[in-house]
Amino acid sequence: MKTYLDLIPLVETSASVGLIMCKTPAGFPSPAQDLAVNRIDIGEILVKNPTSTFYLCVKGHSMKEAGIDDGDHLIVDRSLTAKHNSIVIAEIDGDVTVKRLHKKNGVIRLKAANLTYPDIVPIPGQEWMIWGVVTHVIKDMI
Repeated sequence: MKTYLDLIPLVETSASVGLIMCKTPAGFPSPAQDLAVNRIDIGEILVKNPTSTFYLCVKGHSMKEAGIDDGDHLIVDRSLTAKHNSIVIAEIDGDVTVKRLHKKNGVIRLKAANLTYPDIVPIPGQEWMIWGVVTHVIKDMI
């Protein structure tokens, strides 16, 4: 297994962007409305537990049907407890991957969101752990 993610801690990362103080219509814009801009910190919105939150960049296509594509950025919180159906970062024999956690009848499997990728079923004696829970996906739109 290859490592599919680059890991960057978010502890001291801060990004400030403009916040437009109105709702944005999905139809035609209102030319009569002035757009007042305030500054917000994206970290305040996306990060609930700064000391346990990390930023990762996805490499590969195994989660495309979950809306996670190659080059997307993930916000991962290590303080959260993974539940059935959580999208998680798992470490298996020293390699890291992003998958959906599936727990059923005492069997744990890590499922890809792409039918061309097999499930990962940890076997006895294999070193593995759930490293963190994905809380947000950030996409480039250009």
